[in-house]
Amino acid sequence: MSRHEATAVATTIAGGDEGPGESLWQGAFKRLRRNPMAIVGAFIVALFILVAVFAPLLTPYEPESREWTNLSTNIYVQGPTGEHPLGIDAFGSDMLTQLIYGARQSMIIGVVSTGIGLSIGAFLGLLAGGLGGWFDTIIMRFVDVLLSIPSLLLAVSVAALIAESQFGLMLAIGLAQVPIFARLLRGSMMAQSRSDYVLAGRALGLKRRTLVLNHMLPNSLGPTIVQATLNLATATIEVAALSFLGLGGDKPYVAEWGRMVVEGEGKITIAPWLPFYPGVCIAITALGFTLLGESMRTALDPKQRR
Repeated sequence: MSRHEATAVATTIAGGDEGPGESLWQGAFKRLRRNPMAIVGAFIVALFILVAVFAPLLTPYEPESREWTNLSTNIYVQGPTGEHPLGIDAFGSDMLTQLIYGARQSMIIGVVSTGIGLSIGAFLGLLAGGLGGWFDTIIMRFVDVLLSIPSLLLAVSVAALIAESQFGLMLAIGLAQVPIFARLLRGSMMAQSRSDYVLAGRALGLKRRTLVLNHMLPNSLGPTIVQATLNLATATIEVAALSFLGLGGDKPYVAEWGRMVVEGEGKITIAPWLPFYPGVCIAITALGFTLLGESMRTALDPKQRR
């Protein structure tokens, strides 16, 4: 039997193909299109991305303008009017404008910080789960040390060591996510290593690298993708936590949903909409990423394919 035939047999046993010429990801995309949860989640995520990209076209005002500071004091904050449909924020900026531009800022922070955590964590998890042996022992003991530190405390420690900046904030949040991704991917790959298709591939003489990269890794990505989508939402919440502790940067009036929640909390008694609007935006965006991520996990899981 040729190597191409051996690979095809191992892939078929893994459940990677549902028909001739159909890859794992093609089959997953086909199942996603039939899943109502995936459609709703994708719509919310797409709307979030469109608002972030086309923010300058959706509002006539500039973000962080603070030209209406006289309408936001310690005892009074102007509510919705014809000129400002959602009122004024705590710094005298148009609330709707801040929310729209906040989508862009939140997307940048969420994507970059999650990308940092995912890339480093997945690399460590791939080495540990794919190579095993002393690689696994050394890497996972390092990951265990990081896991013993609460993620927020780890982010605070990193943020305190880095000069206050947006990139430093994203790096702190991303590094706090590394042990989660590393342990999750390593556990999934260890479970895949005991599957029948791996045994079949070894019996057919496939190289370990081929088995790990072409078969074990794609079938182990489901839980990692779900966690990544969840972290895209929680990254915004962690920014709010770091901002609350004074580590969110030197510009508290920057349009970012997490910071808006923190700054609005101080005036919740006179203007409850200040933390409410960005909180709703965070919740809806988190719901979209969660629905899409859970649907992707189901579509990529060999045990749940139909």
